[in-house]
Amino acid sequence: MKNRSHLWKGIAAVSIFLIAACAPANDSSSSAAATATASCAKADLKTLAPGKLTIATGQPAYYPWIIDDAPETGQGFEGALAYAVANELGFTNAEVSWVRTTFDSAVTPGAKNFDFNLQQYTITDERKKAVDFSSPYYTTPQAIVSYKGSKIDGKTSIADLKNAKLGAGVGTTSLDAITNVIGGTPQVFNDNAAAVAALKNGQIDGFVADLPTIFYLAGVEVKNGIIVGQLPISGTGDNFGLLLSKDNPLTSCVTKAVDSLRSSGKLAEITTKWLSTDAGAPVLK
Repeated sequence: MKNRSHLWKGIAAVSIFLIAACAPANDSSSSAAATATASCAKADLKTLAPGKLTIATGQPAYYPWIIDDAPETGQGFEGALAYAVANELGFTNAEVSWVRTTFDSAVTPGAKNFDFNLQQYTITDERKKAVDFSSPYYTTPQAIVSYKGSKIDGKTSIADLKNAKLGAGVGTTSLDAITNVIGGTPQVFNDNAAAVAALKNGQIDGFVADLPTIFYLAGVEVKNGIIVGQLPISGTGDNFGLLLSKDNPLTSCVTKAVDSLRSSGKLAEITTKWLSTDAGAPVLK
């Protein structure tokens, strides 16, 4: 993906960033393994490769999470966060290696080819049956992107969207939002890239994803893109966590690293630099 950061900065410049609303509080939604007592000294960490940390993300990985689909640069919110967590655990940037996974395969039970994975995984009780999560590193609402002149251009209520063709990636909480919040029948795609292609081709009326991704798609990827609106947050919104294999001994140490970044202000610094979420996305009633 080409770097369109100058366009995103234009979007961000008019955005009102409410860090208190976006930076997640430390809560109990991480795996029980995160509370376990364990040595977090680098020499004691049971990583896939001794002395190395293997981190996974999606293929492709979108801006603003990863810039130019190149996580190894540390550019983008999750790219920067990954290296910040690695450094907290005692690893240098050179000791980090990257692998790619599909979104859906990573949340299934079984052995993993990574130490932790980050591609906007929402922490849910159902997923925690199969995998571990760190404490949350970001909280976001779901939102809908479309294009000017579409069937849902100008719609302001959830009721107006029930008969719309809305798409989302398989296994995502965006898919759940279409079913449970909007009450429609979702169009299911293997991944977000396929859903975005369908939107560009006019095969669906709108695409549902987390709000930062929707800002990028509306401003950069989708011709004449518009943000229809964001869905109301129920409870605390979607909490993103770093994903690990079930009962992974690393979970507690990865959680401590995330919590340390939050306490030090580094997490807020990374969030402020890469994400801006509130302008131009009205809450659908």
